[in-house]
Amino acid sequence: MQYIFVINGRDDKTSIRPEIERQLAGLDFHYEIYVTAGIGDATRYVNLICDLYPKIEHCFVACGGSGTASEVAAGVVNRENKYMAVMRFGITNDFVKCFPGRDFNSVMAMLKGTPTKIDALKVNESYAINVINIGMDAMVAYFGEIFHAAGYKDGFRRALSRAVLIHRLNRVRVEADGKVLSRKLIMQATLGNGKICGGEYLCAPRAVLDDGLMEVCVFKPMLLLTLLRILPKYRNGQHLDDDFCMRHLRYTRARHVELSSNRLIYLSLDGETIISSHFNIDVLDKAVNIILPAEQ
Repeated sequence: MQYIFVINGRDDKTSIRPEIERQLAGLDFHYEIYVTAGIGDATRYVNLICDLYPKIEHCFVACGGSGTASEVAAGVVNRENKYMAVMRFGITNDFVKCFPGRDFNSVMAMLKGTPTKIDALKVNESYAINVINIGMDAMVAYFGEIFHAAGYKDGFRRALSRAVLIHRLNRVRVEADGKVLSRKLIMQATLGNGKICGGEYLCAPRAVLDDGLMEVCVFKPMLLLTLLRILPKYRNGQHLDDDFCMRHLRYTRARHVELSSNRLIYLSLDGETIISSHFNIDVLDKAVNIILPAEQ
């Protein structure tokens, strides 16, 4: 197995490479390091290596946050002899929280890891492995990145406040496996392959990464006071078992979801924003080979 450490090259991630090199010092195995040049570069690079060396067994180690993991996963979808692994860096990496007890901070734990297969979500021509957000949640992610880039230390809180006050009404039709969940207006929707988004929100508590289904939860438009009552339940993953919450949402499990609107839809794909007026989202069964690190 040849290992390639794919490191997020963003300016605020400069501490990642020295830490990786510190852990690699003295270890005897074949590896390379690649530092990404921008959004989408990890997927481009992984695809390039996979195309050039289809018969060689590679493991691409995503070193960064959820976005880096998602980009690396997109490059290995349905590839033979190609694996991904994840090392946890950054403020949040929601995907790794699906595997409690695993040590995503150690190169040695990764080398002692076990391979398995997980599903992926195909979103038009993009891919996700954790959670897709539409509506208010997506706008939190979108403005959070803008405020972060502008240097605001409280960027997430600013983004959350803006989204709650301004973006609770979103014109999106949601259809899951032919069943219409929303014809016009929603507050937000989450499509979960994994369970957690936003660092702490257990948005898809029943999600399983290898069951061939995504968890679909569509929140109806609601008053601010109603949202404030539901939000703690949503954060703790109790919304699907609470009668009051269930009166304000629709839930199902599906293999295919279609989103459409006569306006642009901002969709957060594992934390990265893509924009269109129409999305087709499909579950790709066990399409990603992943190496899970040893337990702590």
